[in-house]
Amino acid sequence: MSRDGVPNILFFLPDQHRWDWTGLNPELPLRTPNLVRLAARGAVFRHAITPSPLCAPARACLASGRDYDRCRVPDNHSNYPLDQPTYYQALRRGGYRVAGVGKFDLHKDTRAPGAMDWGLDGSRLLPEWGFTEGIDNEGKMDGSASYRAAGRARGPYLAYLASRGLAETYVAEHAGMRRHMGAYVTALPEEAYCDNWLSDNGLLFLDGFPRDCPWHLVVNFTGPHNPMDVTARMHECWAEALLPGPHANEDRDREGLLRNRRHYAAMIENIDRQIGRFLARVEERGELANTLVVYASDHGEMLGDHGLWGKGTWRQAAVGIPLIVAGPGVREGVVREDPVSLHDLTATFLALAGQPPLPGMDAVDLRPALAGGDRPVRREVTSGLGDWRLAYDGRFKLVLRNTSPPLLFDLENDPWEEHDRRSDCPGRAAALAAAVERDCGGGWLAGAGGR
Repeated sequence: MSRDGVPNILFFLPDQHRWDWTGLNPELPLRTPNLVRLAARGAVFRHAITPSPLCAPARACLASGRDYDRCRVPDNHSNYPLDQPTYYQALRRGGYRVAGVGKFDLHKDTRAPGAMDWGLDGSRLLPEWGFTEGIDNEGKMDGSASYRAAGRARGPYLAYLASRGLAETYVAEHAGMRRHMGAYVTALPEEAYCDNWLSDNGLLFLDGFPRDCPWHLVVNFTGPHNPMDVTARMHECWAEALLPGPHANEDRDREGLLRNRRHYAAMIENIDRQIGRFLARVEERGELANTLVVYASDHGEMLGDHGLWGKGTWRQAAVGIPLIVAGPGVREGVVREDPVSLHDLTATFLALAGQPPLPGMDAVDLRPALAGGDRPVRREVTSGLGDWRLAYDGRFKLVLRNTSPPLLFDLENDPWEEHDRRSDCPGRAAALAAAVERDCGGGWLAGAGGR
């Protein structure tokens, strides 16, 4: 433990990393040695999902510990309400040094005053959210869009690129990315690639943390979010890799589909490289045994499955996330089959820090599961966005939609979610419907089309 008896927290939160694309999946030739080692000395949650498969709502649920229907950020056109408490604020009040780097995505409303403006030092709104220090940089799409709109940098990453004479190159590459199905080799040098640059920033903060108080550092990688841009080195490492094509995708450009998947794998491997840098630095500080290390994602990525790209849907590739936790209080080699949600980390972090739950918090403390306890911490988890909600118990998933009939899938026997099982599993459907009503508010079952 740290000096006052609570652990440090090192939290890696990439953007759009789907649950099954890590080196833990033997069916894919992915290279994530640091995540594999982290899993070996900690706990893996095989059925973790996001409370909402979209950047801003997912991160609002995480910050507040609230379910999607109560997080007050329904979509990517909404900002995090500054009057709603965050776990970052609670940790700071509890004596933590709270820092973060990367893409926070807590002010996504492009219509609001000051929208698309992170401040050239990336500090805008960080104190209000609860951070002691940090750099909130532009995401891939927001960075290039804001630069084109203003004719200049509006955030720290494009300001850095501009200082290197690289901003125009970066923006031009984004403008032409549709020609390459969003997958291209950037002209940026390795050190200027966003995930490498923001990791350098994070390591500087880590080096500056005092030794006499606990710290929390969240590293919000911009990858493996589209566009699937990679450096020349990353491209070469995956240029000949054999990867399975997307499921149920009839696009004739098979080479383009494969290129996207190769670049996605390359971005994940590069993130793993950065994780290794952070873990080595924590070990050099003599703090690895006292630091809780967490790897998760805000949501997944369809990667062309069912002809879909990105997120926003109820399908497992979009709502499923990786979740690996290691460190003090975590039993080695734990593999959990019970369903959990991204925002359960909120309750867990607060409990480990000795802080009370946030007002209105829905999250569940994962400490019993991390310690290897036999009982599931949850029976069902829920997720939602727009006109649909779902409940998932680790095997069965019920999807309720406003304008279409409900769907029940058995993911153990139907991982691609193609066969509705409502008629032969009515009890399971009823239990999951009750979970939706509990977490998402009344009316979802009655309002589902075709009921």
